[in-house]
Amino acid sequence: MTPTQLRAFAAVVRLGSVKKAAAELGVSEAAVSLHVGQLRKELGDRLFTRTAAGLAFTPGGLRLASRAAEMLGLQDRTILEVSQAGGGRRLLRVAASSLFAEHAAPGLIELFASRADDLDVELSEHSPRSFNTLLMTRAVDVAIGPHPGVLDESLICKPLLNYQVIAVTGADHPLTKVQPGPSQLREQTWLLGPSAAADVGAIPSMLRRIGVPEEHMQIYQSHAAALEEAKRGKGVALALSFAITADLANGSLVRVAGPSLQVDGVWNIVAASERGTPSVVAELTRFVTTPRATQAMLRGSGVTVGRFRPSIHVTLWS
Repeated sequence: MTPTQLRAFAAVVRLGSVKKAAAELGVSEAAVSLHVGQLRKELGDRLFTRTAAGLAFTPGGLRLASRAAEMLGLQDRTILEVSQAGGGRRLLRVAASSLFAEHAAPGLIELFASRADDLDVELSEHSPRSFNTLLMTRAVDVAIGPHPGVLDESLICKPLLNYQVIAVTGADHPLTKVQPGPSQLREQTWLLGPSAAADVGAIPSMLRRIGVPEEHMQIYQSHAAALEEAKRGKGVALALSFAITADLANGSLVRVAGPSLQVDGVWNIVAASERGTPSVVAELTRFVTTPRATQAMLRGSGVTVGRFRPSIHVTLWS
């Protein structure tokens, strides 16, 4: 069983077609079929059959698909680790939901990275629904955000930090003088960050509970940008309560009253079971629940200039 054979089979599974797999890998359909045939012969399993509705995978084929993704991800991870070991560096790849990535990740990563001379941290933004796939394929080492829902049994998920989302608007907005009802809330312009486009988390949950129509939502590239528009009285924004303490104190933002306009959420850290994780992942999993880590997520890292090392590489994509 070779990496080339596994890569061909994984592409067939992911794309649902030998033709599409061949196009993605830049080889002929015959080459993909040859690799799949060699796997069938070695494993004694048909792996999949063609039906009118597409490819139908056998139980063995589905198991191989899962293992192929793991093995290929481990191979890529090993190549990366060996390469970095030569330069004396370690890399921790963190996937995070958009709300955590914008508000809590910078302080946490700065503080964690400052504890080691040889550590680089790469932060990428993803939907929580993709955490399972990213971790199983070893595309990332750890994921942080709302509970993603269904998790593979090889992954562990631990609560990390409780937070509260509230509705706010500018000081001159009409909603500051009343307690709006559901119909009035649905008529407002809602100024939202990228987390509103996800299907899990506190903000999507609140929007569904209120029943905000999609045409009344304006989604900005960051939650901070949405809040700036709210300060100008352009609509209602949803914000982390700990992130806008100063804005509420100076009156640039005002909390909108109403029982449906606050929701509690929990951020979690998700990783492979400790037996299969790199040591730096186990270290982060332990560190995130310490008082210093909590303070860093809520208020920034607080590290001195002498301790901070600019070892954070941020990559954002949707």
